Amino acid sequence: MSQTAAGETSQQAPKPASASVVARHEATLRALPFSDVSDFDDAARGFVGTIENAKITSAQGRVVWSLEPYGFLSEETAPPSVDPSLWRQSRLNMHHGLFEVVPGVYQVRGLDIANMTLIEGDKGVIVVDTLTSIEGARAAMELYFQHRGRRPVAAVIFTHTHTDHWGGARGVVDDAMLAAGVPIVAPNLFMEHAVSENIIAGPAMLRRAQYQFGPFLAKGVRGHVDCGLGKTMAAGAVALLRPTDLIIATGDTRIIDGVEFEFQMAPNSEAPAEMHFFIPRYKLLNLAENCTHNFHNLLPFRGADVRDALAWSKYLGEALQMWSGKADAMCGQHHWPVWGRERIDNMIRQQRDLYKFAHDQTIRLMNHGLNAAEIAETIRLPQSLEGAWHGRGYYGHIRHNVKAIYQKYLGWYDANPVNLDPLPPVASGRKYVEYMGGSDAILKRAAADFAKGEFRFVAQALSHLVFAEPDNQAARAMLADTFEQLGYAAESSTWRNAYLFGAQELRQGMPKTPPRSPMPRETLAALRTEQLFDVLGIRLNGSKADGKRIVLNWNFTDTGETFALNLENSALTYVKGAQASDAHASFTLARGTLDEIVARLTTFPEAVGAGKIKVAGDPTQLGELMALMDEFPRMFEIVEPKRTVVT
Repeated sequence: MSQTAAGETSQQAPKPASASVVARHEATLRALPFSDVSDFDDAARGFVGTIENAKITSAQGRVVWSLEPYGFLSEETAPPSVDPSLWRQSRLNMHHGLFEVVPGVYQVRGLDIANMTLIEGDKGVIVVDTLTSIEGARAAMELYFQHRGRRPVAAVIFTHTHTDHWGGARGVVDDAMLAAGVPIVAPNLFMEHAVSENIIAGPAMLRRAQYQFGPFLAKGVRGHVDCGLGKTMAAGAVALLRPTDLIIATGDTRIIDGVEFEFQMAPNSEAPAEMHFFIPRYKLLNLAENCTHNFHNLLPFRGADVRDALAWSKYLGEALQMWSGKADAMCGQHHWPVWGRERIDNMIRQQRDLYKFAHDQTIRLMNHGLNAAEIAETIRLPQSLEGAWHGRGYYGHIRHNVKAIYQKYLGWYDANPVNLDPLPPVASGRKYVEYMGGSDAILKRAAADFAKGEFRFVAQALSHLVFAEPDNQAARAMLADTFEQLGYAAESSTWRNAYLFGAQELRQGMPKTPPRSPMPRETLAALRTEQLFDVLGIRLNGSKADGKRIVLNWNFTDTGETFALNLENSALTYVKGAQASDAHASFTLARGTLDEIVARLTTFPEAVGAGKIKVAGDPTQLGELMALMDEFPRMFEIVEPKRTVVT
């Protein structure tokens, strides 16, 4: 078989866009207002300076972020393999460096998928959101200091609970700052939701995020071009810091380094805990991630709690009531700012109505009896929103957002009994292949429909065949080609990434990745002890634990906490502030010692030997409990059957 320049076989290599995809792109060019270049002007406005190619490396020399591989986006005209609307957004997201929003307020953009906002106070600088990685946050701070002079960090504000807004906090705040009591401000219930969404469900979510963000895709016109909200996810170190000051209610204010902040709560919008703020001194409005330059996700592909589109719309309406006509500039924690009171109010109104329309029309059609898939086929945005660039579905598309709304109200079951308890994919696939006359018949029909551009059904049919016969190379190859065309056709970056990564895994298998790293000690220290035990509980293998009972007492000397940990009925539970009289063993230690053990900086026997843990009773019971814990894989199959049986 012939070889490509990259050394891949021709069957593995990306294919060109089909005629039907090219025709679709031509229709997009005719339908949307590409002559409007105001976003490009705004994205470049206020530029101060940058890092060459936005390249950031770790202390070990590993590149954790760089825009150099995206140099192909310098071309203004979209290639046939990329939707022209997505190409436009991808080019806008190439702007990087330090930008002045208004005098005294700066943003670092393009050094991560998210933005860092820097607000100058009387004596120092207030940092709003700290990017994903510690390395990226340090680089952003140094870029700011280079152009604005070195000044102390007066406070850190986390606008919401997603990792790309707090993961780099240790690159902004060091141990000395923490000891000095630098304020860390966040919305109410920040820790509860940061832990549940990013840690409890983290292993599955991180694997699914590979499909959403496409980090293993090659950068190029037939590969990764963007993530809608920004270019991609940073690859550096992450650690969670516990807030010291929670904003509880809309209307709460804070004076931070002489600067007044007016806060608005927006829970269960883009994040379970999220907030907005207005700064009168600078006439600056920040709506966090609830008013960005795309239609956002109501349920991201990585997984999350379903977001409340109705509440989201109402928060934007409330923001208009509170601050309409007051802001000269509006910046968010993704994308570029907007200037001018009329433009700001208009964008908020359109975003408000975008989420309200999606919500109300989904419910209207739902109450007519349409299921989620039928609603996605029926709903159409009004022209006033369809033509607004900031309403386009680069990250959260109307076709999957309406399904999220349906799920929020009615759940996964569409009331048709055929979908109540269907066969799982492998068993179902085998029956479909049998009913459709075998693999050769499926491949023949699929090839004919592929030629006609009927990629959606071809993907469905071939997926059944791959799950029935995972080693059928012809089926894998044609399904990969089909996914690829669907990816080329997609305006949504997340759809494109999912389709193209599915194609890549069918052709090449799952990427080879190192084992999952232990949770950083800094993140563990930010967790409450109850949250740490909750994390332990989800690792318990219920089948292995069946019939076992283990009771362990814990006494933490540094926090003054006591716990009785109980394994019974294959469930791990605990009682805080109690000690069990029938405990098999009791442990007295500092909570920090437990953090070190979980972070694999030491072992339990080593800590006992060093006198850091006092033990009463039978310590082997802890070892027996830990032997019942699963280690979660970093990778698992998605577009083909699981190769490992999980019980």
